[in-house]
Amino acid sequence: MNYSDIDEKVLDRIQKLKEKYGASGQDLLSYLDGLLYADYLTYWDYIHLDTLLTLQVPRTSFPDENIFIIYHQISELYFKLIRLEMEQLSEAGKPDAGTYLMRLNRINRYFEHLVSSFDVMVDGMDQQQFLAFRMSLLPSSGFQSGQYRLIELQATTLKNLVENVEKVNLSPDADEEKLIQQLYWRKGATELATGNKTLTLRQFEDKYAEEFLHAARKYKDTNLYSLYQQYFSEADEKDALVEALRKLDYLANVGWRLAHYKAAVRYLHKDPEDIAATGGTNWQKYLPPRFQRTIFYPELWSEAEKEDWGKRWVFKEVFNKEE
Repeated sequence: MNYSDIDEKVLDRIQKLKEKYGASGQDLLSYLDGLLYADYLTYWDYIHLDTLLTLQVPRTSFPDENIFIIYHQISELYFKLIRLEMEQLSEAGKPDAGTYLMRLNRINRYFEHLVSSFDVMVDGMDQQQFLAFRMSLLPSSGFQSGQYRLIELQATTLKNLVENVEKVNLSPDADEEKLIQQLYWRKGATELATGNKTLTLRQFEDKYAEEFLHAARKYKDTNLYSLYQQYFSEADEKDALVEALRKLDYLANVGWRLAHYKAAVRYLHKDPEDIAATGGTNWQKYLPPRFQRTIFYPELWSEAEKEDWGKRWVFKEVFNKEE
């Protein structure tokens, strides 16, 4: 083949590659040799499918334990997708309103999938199998999802995650280290009888405490709420942004939480008393939003809306009746 027979587009790409690798002192021919000898990429190699399918390691012989494991792995991957969107916003400096809204909509779409997918847990496992294999999981708990706590820290100002009881006496100059000790979810992993920290919580703190404190400081001024307050509270696109933020708030703090609650009622509710969760978590008080009233964006809701936070959902979706 003559040089003149080579497509001009190919020559153009070769020149650009030469400039790219030359700028970093690399040899283009070596990279072309690597491309020449490399095998074609396959779908299964690209997503590491064979490895992925071996990541489920049940502790028992009950088949439905695989459902439990796979579902939680899928949820953690969705959490990673959410965090990728949040991270891009936090690192973008001053984002434009269109980009901010676009990423908010992506986050909401992921949360919608998470909330609707929980039917896999509610109706997708045999209750007797679940009640049997769950005892082999002690003291682990879905409470120990570090990614979800990072999502909360990236979503809102730290003071909005403080337990309601503590907010009354919250010092205006409390720093991140003090606020971290007062986050609402800590009370969800205390022993029901004594109020002491469960092993579940102690394990969780040992693994993530430093990471959470680092994240609280890192996202102090770049969490979603801080970005909105700094750049968009008076923007022309304010109404659309408020709608998206409210949707995220409700999906994360009502929909997602109550999807868990619905599953807990399905498997753990037993009159006259409830079956304890695997980590000893106080799920009856921790999961219902009407008790915690964790709200990412309180200024975007009316007092009546905050007072009714999640209440109607519980009656309709969990107990299948109106208030």
